[in-house]
Amino acid sequence: MFGDCKTGGYNLESTYADGQRLIALILLIAIAYTCAILAGRNSRSLGLQNYVGRLKELKRLHRRHSAFWVGLYGQLWVGAMEFWADLAHEFMRLKPGKLPYFHRGLRAMALIQSAF
Repeated sequence: MFGDCKTGGYNLESTYADGQRLIALILLIAIAYTCAILAGRNSRSLGLQNYVGRLKELKRLHRRHSAFWVGLYGQLWVGAMEFWADLAHEFMRLKPGKLPYFHRGLRAMALIQSAF
């Protein structure tokens, strides 16, 4: 959690907040952190972490991303998919053989949205 609140996620140290503002910011981060953890765990239980980030690298013994990371960046992945959907549809017309992969991505996007 320490790394997630620092440069690995919410970047708390760069706010230079103190007093009441720091307390309010920590409270908001705690709520957002809890939501991201729950969404990440839900995404993992649905098997969607493969779409958000690489699970393993060659010779890596531990998983690459935490439930926090999967929950936080899952929404960004969905946003990127929505942003690039029109361009992807154009590419699918050029390469119809890739259409099943595109449909898998669309299904994963719908499942990730339901996880949040």
